[in-house]
Amino acid sequence: MIASMKNVVKRYGDTVALDHLNLDIAEGEILGLLGPNGAGKTTAIKVLCGLINADAGEVQVFGQTQNMHNLKTRQQMGLVTQEITIFTDLSVSENLRYFGGLYGLSGAELSANVKEVLDFVELSEFAKKRPKTFSGGMQRRLNIACALVHKPKLVIMDEPTVGIDPQSRNHILESVKKIAQNGTTVIYTSHYMEEVQAISNRISIMDAGRTIAEGSLDELMGRIQYEDRIHLTAALPSDTLTEELKAISGVKHVVVSDNQYTIVSGADSGNVNRIMEIAQRNGGVTSFSEDKPNLEDVFLTLTGKCLRDEGEV
Repeated sequence: MIASMKNVVKRYGDTVALDHLNLDIAEGEILGLLGPNGAGKTTAIKVLCGLINADAGEVQVFGQTQNMHNLKTRQQMGLVTQEITIFTDLSVSENLRYFGGLYGLSGAELSANVKEVLDFVELSEFAKKRPKTFSGGMQRRLNIACALVHKPKLVIMDEPTVGIDPQSRNHILESVKKIAQNGTTVIYTSHYMEEVQAISNRISIMDAGRTIAEGSLDELMGRIQYEDRIHLTAALPSDTLTEELKAISGVKHVVVSDNQYTIVSGADSGNVNRIMEIAQRNGGVTSFSEDKPNLEDVFLTLTGKCLRDEGEV
């Protein structure tokens, strides 16, 4: 393992952000880290990077104990934050030289690395341009380049595609695959389930500060193969409808987003007719579907929540 977290606890006052979290990261893999808002993902990343100390437990990175004083491990890591952390009044190459210098690079090595990473993110022709005029997607690519310029062994990407167009998102996802193919280990968090499903070798799902499931996509899918998922759009969504659906025998979860309802039941429970009867009695249904399970369904079944709830810890 290139990094691990064993029974890690982190508190903010009375709030427990990490509750005996266990997480292993294998060398060379893309680990997709998922969890509803408030699950503790960002806190876990900060502890793993040595930006904050854990209150209890053991954090190992590259075979060393990780904490805020271990600069040696941080020099071998790259962090792509949710916020774009580039200097818009510096040129692209000046940004890269600045961040490379923070990691101890200089001279010919720094120049060579800057050129290589510019080619990698396809920004070479913009090297002398200032990113304040760039699109969000181009700024995101530069943000990633700044985390790669020192050729880290482990890169952590925390929501790297927030607020960008589909073309830029696809470019970044392809770049993540190439990073791993070149031997760098990647931890990738996203609110876009399809991203994690598309690029990850292994997926870890967090909830309430703990790891509640991990494995390959196929392994996780195997955990819900005996469940049915029904989606409906209610004409008149209400608390009464929600509670009556939850009260159906065999129903495990009911997740509501505006007028969209997702109902998870045990397989062969015969609940389709019951669900339709209740929905019709409470104002009617404008659309109805059943679908095959995917990673979103795994997440819903294991956490009872949607991935895009409000309020991150």
